[in-house]
Amino acid sequence: MIKVENLVKKYGSHIAIDNLSFEVEKGQIYGFLGPNGAGKSTTMNIMTGYLAASDGMVEINGHDILTEPEEAKKCIGYLPELPPLYPDMTVIEYLRFVAELKRVSKSERSGQINEIMGMVEIEDVSERLIKNLSKGYKQRVGLAQAIIGYPDVIILDEPMVGLDPKQIIEIRELIKKLSKNHTIILSSHILSEISTVCDYIMIISKGKLVASDTPEGLQKLMKKSTEIELTAFGDTDKAAEILSEIENIQSYSFEDASEENSIKVRILTEDNMDIRKELSVAFTSNDMPVLSMNKVEKSLEDIFLQLTETVDEDSDVDEEMIESEEITENTESKEEE
Repeated sequence: MIKVENLVKKYGSHIAIDNLSFEVEKGQIYGFLGPNGAGKSTTMNIMTGYLAASDGMVEINGHDILTEPEEAKKCIGYLPELPPLYPDMTVIEYLRFVAELKRVSKSERSGQINEIMGMVEIEDVSERLIKNLSKGYKQRVGLAQAIIGYPDVIILDEPMVGLDPKQIIEIRELIKKLSKNHTIILSSHILSEISTVCDYIMIISKGKLVASDTPEGLQKLMKKSTEIELTAFGDTDKAAEILSEIENIQSYSFEDASEENSIKVRILTEDNMDIRKELSVAFTSNDMPVLSMNKVEKSLEDIFLQLTETVDEDSDVDEEMIESEEITENTESKEEE
């Protein structure tokens, strides 16, 4: 479906994408994660043909985005972080304009537009000016333009940014519905949404792929040790004495406990060992009744923070430099046409 191989993008001396390679299979929802400055949007812009790569190759359904841009772009629908809307058009005028740009045949345009408006639930605002729509409806119109032409792949860059909780739920359900007939690549900073919606997750940091797996697979990958949270009646000195006698403990730390006369301890075990039974027996037999004990599961947020590094301020790309390069590339593209 999509093959990205040794992709490189440079802005002057700054490397935004560093030999990035991955493949996207048909019929799944892929989450694309990374901290600010990691190269997510740049990668998406190259995949959709908006930006040129410095090196490497992107194939969409066997079509190289550089040498066969028209054929490759027919396979992609793209919703950038800022939807490409014309505020002084009505919704229906805009979608007809997009259908014409995408060369949807005249005989199919009306039927396709009506079907897509129903799919994203914007029929009731079809005659309204886009500038008068709410943020949620504008996002739906942007999604509708991405679906026109029924591309095999839909790429969504931060589709839930700025939406309220109700709108987020609506867009999430819409994405799930679209995944029945389209492969979807979804970039988002809302990690809980990624884990809820996506079948597969790719995490990049500083332009490099640092992890690629299912949400469940990522959790297994990070489970090199087990963390246990235990709360018991007693004091820390006695608890430390008990813990020193138990095998397979890598480290432990005490925290404030909410219960009076109790202690709370986080225990990290070696080799992913589950020692809850040993802990229960040891504390109870030493007159420290256990109030609660839980095996702490790593969330997607924990995995994300562990796999990615904070992007240094001096590694940030100068926005004026990016904007200048984008304008240059778009101008050159128009001159070639």
